Amino acid sequence: MKKYFFFFFLFLVLFTDSRGQSGKQLTDYVNPLLGTATLWKPEDLGYVRTWKERTWGAEVFPGSSVPNAMVQLSPVTQFRSGAGYQYEDTVIYGFSHTNKGHWNLLHIPLLPVTGPVVPGNYCSKYSHENESARPGYYQVFLEKYGINAELTSTLRCAYHKYTFPRDADKKLLADMTRSNNRVLAWKIQKIDEHTFAGFQQAEGRMYFYAVSNDGVEDIVNIRDDKHEVSLVTFRNDKKNEPLELKIGFSFVSIENAKMNLEKEMIGKSFAQVCKEANDTWENLLSKIIVSGGTEREKGIFYSCLYRSFLWPALRSDVNGDYMDARDNVANGGFRYYTDPSFWDDYRNKLVLLGMISPDVAVDIIKSITDKGEKRGGYMPTFFHGDHASAFVAGTYLRGLKDFDLERAYQLLLKNATVPGRGGRPYLNEYMNRGWIAEKDTTNVPTWDEYKAAVTKTVEYAYDDYATALISKELGDKENYKMLMKRSGNYKNLFDPVTGFWRGRIDNGNWIRDFDPYYPYFAYMYREANAWQSLFFAPHDPQGMIALYPGPEAVEKKLDSLFSEPWRGYEAHNMTGFIGNYCHGNQPDHSVPYTYYFIGKQEKAQCVLDSIMNRFYDMGAEKLAYAGMDDAGEMSAWYVFNAIGLYTYSPADPEYIVSVPLFDKIRFSLGDRTFTITKKGAGKKIIGVTYGGKKIKGWFISHNLLKEGRELIIEAGTLLKSK
Repeated sequence: MKKYFFFFFLFLVLFTDSRGQSGKQLTDYVNPLLGTATLWKPEDLGYVRTWKERTWGAEVFPGSSVPNAMVQLSPVTQFRSGAGYQYEDTVIYGFSHTNKGHWNLLHIPLLPVTGPVVPGNYCSKYSHENESARPGYYQVFLEKYGINAELTSTLRCAYHKYTFPRDADKKLLADMTRSNNRVLAWKIQKIDEHTFAGFQQAEGRMYFYAVSNDGVEDIVNIRDDKHEVSLVTFRNDKKNEPLELKIGFSFVSIENAKMNLEKEMIGKSFAQVCKEANDTWENLLSKIIVSGGTEREKGIFYSCLYRSFLWPALRSDVNGDYMDARDNVANGGFRYYTDPSFWDDYRNKLVLLGMISPDVAVDIIKSITDKGEKRGGYMPTFFHGDHASAFVAGTYLRGLKDFDLERAYQLLLKNATVPGRGGRPYLNEYMNRGWIAEKDTTNVPTWDEYKAAVTKTVEYAYDDYATALISKELGDKENYKMLMKRSGNYKNLFDPVTGFWRGRIDNGNWIRDFDPYYPYFAYMYREANAWQSLFFAPHDPQGMIALYPGPEAVEKKLDSLFSEPWRGYEAHNMTGFIGNYCHGNQPDHSVPYTYYFIGKQEKAQCVLDSIMNRFYDMGAEKLAYAGMDDAGEMSAWYVFNAIGLYTYSPADPEYIVSVPLFDKIRFSLGDRTFTITKKGAGKKIIGVTYGGKKIKGWFISHNLLKEGRELIIEAGTLLKSK
């Protein structure tokens, strides 16, 4: 086994020497294993575990991918478990080819094997001591079979390299009946002496076309009383040389999978593909260069930046073909992508995507527009809410205009004004009275499904505002006026007696069984309690503050949020607490900035610094996030706050300024580069200038940043409150 790691070490040395530069590359700071571990201890979780089920982790994958690719080539240690990989697991079932980190996908899991195979018990033990990962590369030693597995990838193709024991027979196990989704159909067949192909239908039909350096002898299906697998055997033409598989993928056809393979990978060595993947990541990461800070902080920063660019995933082929929402082959002349995780990443990640990969952001809008027009005229939603509106508005207002705004607007307007399947749930209620009612009941279990009426109401109000911004751009005065009026609906569920947003029943009375500490999955609040649902009106912070008797009342409420202890409630998706603030889920990620609007910016900074310091390399192995990354949202939160900017209202082309983690940041934005310089030390911002001119207030516009000047944030010591 040691010889494999000698060769791996030698490869890394040669790879490093080939850079022609001294010192670390930015990819060296990235740890794809960060976020794969689970939290177990009460001091990390915030409560004592009593359930057998593990608490949810970041749910991320450690395998190979390039930015926003079709292929995510990663190990599977559990099916039906987040990203399919849990750091605490000890066995590997195979290497799958799609991944979001969210209990779905994992198409076409493959595992190299040798000797007799038991279909119901084929997984292999592995050790983290014999595992490594970097952007575009993953390696692990499979102890059961004595095989060293190395993986790399391109946009639409996977490269598997397996070093078998000397003189061993070479086989490949394809577990075509499994993925994280229910498998509806599958096929695998030999094409010629070096090629096999097929498909697996599970959340889309993914086709593959695989070329082997060893001759394909046979493909048979074998089963026992537990399971059925397919076994590819090879002639071992290249005896005692690694088995290398180059596999092209497509969601259109086997022919297109072959075309993708020929375009992206045929004729390239493993080392070449691996280097190209690394170079692609290095180019993306170099859009933000930070200096100052510790090595730990740089490691977290670039790992988070990396993690922010793995989803949405490409679904079109090199010729532009894709399978559309009506299951027809289409070609719109753009790259077709999966839907974003709108409820999560509209808050920050999609803005970061537009800043660094504007062409991808534009094509995602073209993709969701195409889907909406073919799915009844509604813009796609995700899980909860209607936040494509913020993404479309924010992207356009930041100057990315190479898409048909009118077409996107018609879909968003229908979402906001026409009740129907595919649009906003409970829209009739919202339109008729300005809020959504909840059932009046008692003793609701955390996991019961209800309307999440409070969360929907306040978020629909923000979506109305975002859509109104587009109305204004297009000169639709009537709908602009209507939507702006509705954007104040967040006030309708504010209870001035308790100071919380609170559910109402049909007759307008408040929900009686109200405990602000109790967390719900979908009763009144979506994945939150009343504390975590405070202060969400990013389009109208002053109007939100005015609901309280005065700034002192707001300050007291915020202080209580961050100091009232979590009451020990156990929930899979709620971990990482500061008081009742929960960083392990998204609902309250913008709440700390509320301090800005009552003249207490330094208190916000204390919270932001604590979050960055505590919640991104947790646990015994320092490989756990506080909670779910949700397709990059939590990672993007760190990226923005570490550089001193945040997307408080993502639909608006501006950023709230905070004290950066690093001393200097160089950010390449389009064809210009702006810099951020931190002067002084401490939590309180005592001055902000841009290009030598003082910035009034706490926000800086995207248009100013595009000028490519220097943003200076001067920080001082914490001042005592009078």
